[in-house]
Amino acid sequence: MSVYTSVTAVDLDAWLARYTVGSLVEMQPIAAGIENTNYFVTTSKGRYVLTLYERLPAEELPFYLNLMAHLARAGVLCPAPAPDRTGAYFSLLNGKPASLVSRVEGVPVETPDAAHCAAVGAALAQLHVASSTYRARLTNRRGPGWWRQAARAVRPFIAPEQNELLVAEINFQTGFGKGAMPRGAIHGDLFCDNVLFSGLEVTGIIDFGFAATDFLAYDLAIAVNDWCIVRDGHAAGALVPELVEAMARAYDEARPLTADERTQWPALLRAAALRFWLSRLYDLHLPRSGELTHAHDPTDFELILRDRVAHPMAFPEASRVVHER
Repeated sequence: MSVYTSVTAVDLDAWLARYTVGSLVEMQPIAAGIENTNYFVTTSKGRYVLTLYERLPAEELPFYLNLMAHLARAGVLCPAPAPDRTGAYFSLLNGKPASLVSRVEGVPVETPDAAHCAAVGAALAQLHVASSTYRARLTNRRGPGWWRQAARAVRPFIAPEQNELLVAEINFQTGFGKGAMPRGAIHGDLFCDNVLFSGLEVTGIIDFGFAATDFLAYDLAIAVNDWCIVRDGHAAGALVPELVEAMARAYDEARPLTADERTQWPALLRAAALRFWLSRLYDLHLPRSGELTHAHDPTDFELILRDRVAHPMAFPEASRVVHER
């Protein structure tokens, strides 16, 4: 959500003529994040988020935008893309594919408790249940092939002990993606800043820029690694059992995990940690130029990965028989 492509009010007002959302009242760049250019947009008829896709090829955009539309129709709390007058969900703005989606009200939670984690677990399960009827498929562009490519690119920039961890984990994860676990459309980036709340209620899941077809339980592992951890001190990155249990049980109530998913749970947590450690290393050491850019500290996910390797945690025991699929 950094600003890589500048958009003026004149540019945007002309582009908005494609839509039936009224005229431009106000626009504000969103500086947080690292993938796309985003603006808050207020028109005479509503509040929206404008996204200019900096990396995603135009041919992949229908997967993301149609997924959001599909989920919104199914009652999932997420932004709904606004179609233009031709029914299209995106078109070029200043040379970049761009979309307009409804702005979801609410605020992110910086220090979640068990109630927040349970709400997110239930919301993610609802998303996965709804995505089961979404027929489009898209290979995860941050999957194992990219892990290997990114690892080679960042190795010259990191310390020997970090290289040792990286090589060992890449080797450990050999074969990831070849299992029999349920797959479907996943969010792929369900961190605390991508869920909005009003009190203890989820009001919206946002930022589907890493959505893909992948293991559903991997999506849950990504969320657990950000929502259910010690946030500072000597144990930073370690899992907090009561938070993990709250999220996992709420998810499992709505979409029971299979025996295979439970067996692979510790490896999925490690894979999720590896993926984000690598992406943060890559963005730190091989950044793109941007007007307002923000790179996350890779150290957080290095600590998380080291903890998942040293202290594997089984999926919380269910109070009923595990469902086979």
